[in-house]
Amino acid sequence: MSDESPAELSEIRVEADNLYREETYTDLRVATIRRLVPVKSDGSPDPSRSELYSGQTNLMSQAGPLPVECPLEATSVEEAIQKFPEAIQQAVEKLIEEAKEIRRREASRIVVPGQMPGGGGLGGGGIIG
Repeated sequence: MSDESPAELSEIRVEADNLYREETYTDLRVATIRRLVPVKSDGSPDPSRSELYSGQTNLMSQAGPLPVECPLEATSVEEAIQKFPEAIQQAVEKLIEEAKEIRRREASRIVVPGQMPGGGGLGGGGIIG
C-alpha cells in the first residue's frame, strides 16, 4: 500500500462528468479491443463526447508474455479492428526503441568503484591476483 494518509484518501472523488462504460471485444486468439463509451452520471449515453478505443495483445518473449497496449484512432468497432494490426506494430516498434535506449544508457554509464552492484569494489571477495 502507498504512504497516503487517511485524510488524503478521503479526498478521492469520482469525476462524474468523465464517466465511461467499458466494452471489451476479443477474437480469443491475439486481439482485444476496448471501447469506452461516454456516459452521464445516470448511466445514459453522453453524445457530447467521443468514444475511445484501445488495442491490447500479448507477445511472447524470453521472459514470458509481454503485454502491448495502444490507442486506436477509430469511431467504430469495425474501424478499430481494421486499425488494430498497424497500431500494435507501431506500439511494438516504440517498445523496441525504448528498450534500445535503456540499453544504450546503461552501457554508457560510468561505473565508479564503490558504486558497483552489491557494494562492489575490489575489497573482500574481489579479484585475487
